[in-house]
Amino acid sequence: MTENQPKKPSKSDRTRAQILEAARLLFAERGYDGASIRDVAAHASIDPAMVIRYFRSKDELFARAAVVDLQLPALRVIDRNTIGETLIRRFLEIWEGATSGPGMAILLRSATSNEFAAEKLRDVFGNQVRPVVAAVADPADAGRRAGLVSSQLLGLAMCRYLLRLPPVVALSHDEIIQNVGPTLQRYAVGEDVS
Repeated sequence: MTENQPKKPSKSDRTRAQILEAARLLFAERGYDGASIRDVAAHASIDPAMVIRYFRSKDELFARAAVVDLQLPALRVIDRNTIGETLIRRFLEIWEGATSGPGMAILLRSATSNEFAAEKLRDVFGNQVRPVVAAVADPADAGRRAGLVSSQLLGLAMCRYLLRLPPVVALSHDEIIQNVGPTLQRYAVGEDVS
């Protein structure tokens, strides 16, 4: 093998990836409480002991399967009047883009019934949404504004992607941007949120 050729994944790496892929699929479909180690193992066509060998516990497996990096744009460097539109466009990329992963669906589905998942979701928004929102208006009010932004986006995600409410699913991206963007704008920059 030459220096420039990528190293072929080991059997162990392939098994770990197979388990993780099965876990992502099942946690996204069923949530934390609805997917067992046995279910994941059966879907990955391996013994349940192998899941524990690689991930030690269901919590650790879930934590690895539900990794979320929102990659929110730096709002402080864009036109202040386009913040709401920028946020809703990024939201649609996260959920529907070519590189979207199941992390948010896993967390959102699971957070309603599992405290571990709820805490991970709170961490995502506390560590990723709040700092971005804090940069565009009064940092002292960032928690409230980030909470309002999050409530709008999580509500939309619940209705469109998990509950699949027909009128919400039927909305085009342009309709979502036109209707939700102004609300996010007000929330993010602190206009009329009192």
